[in-house]
Amino acid sequence: MSEVLRPDAAPPFLEALLEGVSRATTGELSGHRMAPPPDATRRAAVLMLFAERGAGPEVLLVERASTLRNHAGQVAFPGGRLDPGDTGPVGAALREAEEETGLDPAGVVPLALLPELFIPPSGFVVTPVLAHWARPTPVRAVDKAETAQVLRVPLADLAEPAHRITTVHPSGHRGAAFLVAGVLVWGFTGGLLSALLDRGGWTRPWAEDRVLELGAAWAAARSGDTGQEASGT
Repeated sequence: MSEVLRPDAAPPFLEALLEGVSRATTGELSGHRMAPPPDATRRAAVLMLFAERGAGPEVLLVERASTLRNHAGQVAFPGGRLDPGDTGPVGAALREAEEETGLDPAGVVPLALLPELFIPPSGFVVTPVLAHWARPTPVRAVDKAETAQVLRVPLADLAEPAHRITTVHPSGHRGAAFLVAGVLVWGFTGGLLSALLDRGGWTRPWAEDRVLELGAAWAAARSGDTGQEASGT
């Protein structure tokens, strides 16, 4: 079954982003800058869901439960593995988002698919689905064993320079990260959000040399420290 995308239904606040991602490459969107291996079989999809409230645009994120086997405690876009019954990435992303947050998929308008991105630590090839939350519904952590909390994060908070840092993983890998809503957004999601801010025209100049090792970044997020005192590493 084919999946329907509605780029013509993008609201004005998403038009620049939609145009920007249409030209984006895997290397520009992936922090690892690695193309998916041709023999990859683990497929997943994430829902990059944007809404507009009185305070401005926002994006839906989830914090994974700390007891999960993969990506425990990390903040992510709703999403997960493609199941045999899914129509494709859009169907999988909507199904997972409903299971994780309780949102009504009928209020979501899929706009575009981004290039497939490879996540080396888990071996998944992920298709990001860009969508407009045209009719938002109440959301919550449906299963606390899977999702610790659901977050509706204003893009203004993500774009705030004081909330942006660069994290250093123990492996030495560096990536864009955000200290918002009492959590640390880093890794795959942090890098992808940074790219989306760029292409949507929301990025403000920030200190990319404000660097924290991953453990210190987690501590800063929990303490509410925006990272302004972080220094080069």
